[in-house]
Amino acid sequence: MKLHDKVVFVTDADNDSGRAVTKRLAAAGASFILNSGSGGSLLADELHLLRQAGLKTLVVNVDLSKSSETAAMLDYAEEQLGAVDILVFNSSFVHRASVEDCEEVPFVESLRVNAKSAFICTQAVGRQMQQRQSGRIIYISSIHAEKPTGSSFAFSVSKGAVKMLAKEAAIVLGRNGVCVNTIELGPLKGDDEIFQSTFSTLYRDYEYKVPNAVLGTADDLAELVLFLSSDAARYINGSDIRLDGGFLLHYMNFKMKRP
Repeated sequence: MKLHDKVVFVTDADNDSGRAVTKRLAAAGASFILNSGSGGSLLADELHLLRQAGLKTLVVNVDLSKSSETAAMLDYAEEQLGAVDILVFNSSFVHRASVEDCEEVPFVESLRVNAKSAFICTQAVGRQMQQRQSGRIIYISSIHAEKPTGSSFAFSVSKGAVKMLAKEAAIVLGRNGVCVNTIELGPLKGDDEIFQSTFSTLYRDYEYKVPNAVLGTADDLAELVLFLSSDAARYINGSDIRLDGGFLLHYMNFKMKRP
């Protein structure tokens, strides 16, 4: 699968999924707009790889919840690299709090980072894609758009909002050759700490609740992003693709595959 002459916009290049997606799509020949809260300092290995491959790259640090900043950055990026062909929205903010005790500020912050930014990026790149009658928008979402965490309800709410944003965008932008899909990711190593709960036992022995008892990785995610970015996925639009190894199908502890 080749992505030569394609411009990929990764909304959070610093996190694990952003770095893995960048490396995998770089191997396919893509150019990049990398939004990096660290200003690129956490991307030394990835940027070295991109330079070695001679791939055009623009590192930015923009608040994507502000439409004016996002639009100005994309206008500049279009001058430097060209219009965005593939949006990989992977921004994620998790605040541990229940419905009973969550304060307003972290709830609003969850919606700002995870959902409002998704809307603004979709609207901005959607205009570019409509003009060219082609494009891919891929939201890195979570299994918790479907399944409560028992610990971080605002995260689930925000990912549920992105799920419906994707479907609304799919029917509108789909008329202009743009495919819009979500990847519902999880569980990965460390998620038992991120979603630690005194209420839910979902993440107790979670690695064995995957039928084959093997957790996924950011590299597994990157492979799926590559496929959805390619022409091979031209007929996939408005889909929620669950990348969880079968985790949410679990229902019998005594049947778990243990060492």
